[in-house]
Amino acid sequence: MKFTIVSVARFRLPSGKSEHIEFDDAMPGFGLRIRAGDKNEHRTFIAQYKIGSKHRRITLGNVAKVTLEDARQSARIIFGKIAKGEDPANEKAEAREATSHTLGSVIAKYLEAKEPALRASSYRETRRHLENYWKPLHGLALSSIGRANVAAQLTALAKNSGRVTANRSRASLSAMFKWAIGEGLCDHNPVVGTNTQDEGGPRERSLSDAEMAKVWLAAPENDYGRIVQLLMLTGCRREEIGGLKWSEIDAGARIITIASNRTKNGREHSLHLCDQALAILKQIPKRDREYVFGVGQGGFSGWSRRKKDLEQAANLKVEWTLHDLRRTVRTGLGKLGVQPHIAEAVLNHLPPKLIRTYDRNTYVAEKRDALDKWAAHLKVAIAQAPGPM
Repeated sequence: MKFTIVSVARFRLPSGKSEHIEFDDAMPGFGLRIRAGDKNEHRTFIAQYKIGSKHRRITLGNVAKVTLEDARQSARIIFGKIAKGEDPANEKAEAREATSHTLGSVIAKYLEAKEPALRASSYRETRRHLENYWKPLHGLALSSIGRANVAAQLTALAKNSGRVTANRSRASLSAMFKWAIGEGLCDHNPVVGTNTQDEGGPRERSLSDAEMAKVWLAAPENDYGRIVQLLMLTGCRREEIGGLKWSEIDAGARIITIASNRTKNGREHSLHLCDQALAILKQIPKRDREYVFGVGQGGFSGWSRRKKDLEQAANLKVEWTLHDLRRTVRTGLGKLGVQPHIAEAVLNHLPPKLIRTYDRNTYVAEKRDALDKWAAHLKVAIAQAPGPM
């Protein structure tokens, strides 16, 4: 039968058959496949051919969505490739396989493969870099990620988490892509050619009391604003509060306990909740999810856009990052007379190996007093600035 718009529309499944293919006399291999359905017949255009002893069939589209001429043109392209010795079915399968390898899924495979070979601390760092800092690209197919995608995320990382973090995250991603190439999961490393950040030595930015007050008062009344205020009160890392779980909060004891798999040094971190911090957490309704902040699966995301809005609202004259808030807390504790080892314990910094071997004290009471003293100092700074606390 020669296919025309009318003949294709009229053709029906022969009686007693659940499936039938009718081929176009004008183009051998170009056909109409009809299969029985619960209510209606399924009608699709196909291209069928043979390479060696193998039969191939490619679906060109549903009759209701693809015109006869478009389907015929697609078939011409396929048969043209076959004439050149190519196998379009293999190309389609390879393309489908490539798109199934998303960055997120490959990261999981990479971490599983590398965990036995890496030191525990190195594995935690690598995992944190790949799972947290490259999360915006997790849904992209590995084959679709280009240098521009990587460069844009590195720029955002440098701005919001610091240049050092951007460089370490870049190195972790590059190592993962090298592994993926060796596994045959992709053909290129998009990290190659991207710029490393000029670290310029250790970052030393610490906000003044007036600047801290501006940031506090500019913080919006949403998840991001509450996270920023909690960072200012606790000195925690961004991901520790952004990924906070309800199970980690004991409001009665006024303590949050961050699990070891969420801290940089792999050590569980218990922290006192001052009055202001407790009040912030009590404002948040308990939704049907394990995370305090964010939506969907996982903790808070969307850091870059929210940070830009806060920067404009606070209008500080000197550039700052969220990690600078952590440094400000540490600096402020020292100025308030808190002993260095207590201030370091507040930030969950590990003491020298010899000291931590013999000194098993967790300094719970001392950390509580230090954070209360800091919260009181911050409250005064905010009260002296325009606007209510």
